[in-house]
Amino acid sequence: MESADTDRLLVGVDFTSAPTARKPIRLAFGLRRGAVVKLERQEALLSLDAFAAWLAAPGSWLGGFDLPFGLPRELVQTLGWPTEWAPLIAHYASLSRAQIRDTFAAFCDARPAGRKFAHRACDGPAGSSPSMKWVNPPVAYMLHAGVPRLVAAGVHLPGLRAGDPSRVALEAYPGLLARELIGQRSYKSDDRAKQTPERLIARKDLIEALEQGRTRLGLRLKLSHAQRDELADDGSGDKLDAVLCLMQAAWADTRADYGQPAGMDPLEGWIVCA
Repeated sequence: MESADTDRLLVGVDFTSAPTARKPIRLAFGLRRGAVVKLERQEALLSLDAFAAWLAAPGSWLGGFDLPFGLPRELVQTLGWPTEWAPLIAHYASLSRAQIRDTFAAFCDARPAGRKFAHRACDGPAGSSPSMKWVNPPVAYMLHAGVPRLVAAGVHLPGLRAGDPSRVALEAYPGLLARELIGQRSYKSDDRAKQTPERLIARKDLIEALEQGRTRLGLRLKLSHAQRDELADDGSGDKLDAVLCLMQAAWADTRADYGQPAGMDPLEGWIVCA
């Protein structure tokens, strides 16, 4: 069932736990009219303080954020951590990154090969990395840097934490949508030496598929020529990832309960569209 048009601003957030001028947090803002999502503008946040300030600013938006909002229940229970979401996040925020790394490494070391990491229920359908991973990509640190700031800003996290209903944050994962459109082809790299012509072609194919609406989301992306070129020319893929998250937020905007499954684990959370 598709909802009516909305004037609520939609945003896709490509997050990093250590933003810099060279690799900032990327925001893609858009509006949905029926099945068309128009990219309005893009923004870069150079620090976690800037991210916190943006979150806390008054406004009305629905966002898809590329960072995990929860930890695997199996991990939490094994470690004896709180099994309610809010106390768990408060405990997690109190730890240093070194403590997180050492705790998770010890957990993995005690488990058999092939089952080192614990997974959330959404990891399988989304094809996402376990949220306890601290390297390649360091999503455990992204959770540590991002989610406590969402909580502090009073943002509404459906299924996890009640907050300001005008600012709604959902967990998104650009790789889920990218794989649907171009399969396993790589389209990005932070290493300039690996920003190859093949990856440029993959980005262009991905953008074309989004514009043509070749996804199960039932939505088409509307871009200007300059926006199309800007997304294709960003070899890191961060700007394009923010747009992929924007499209997932737009899909959630059309669904009851933002498309979250009825049986979602309120400790683990869920990735939109998974």
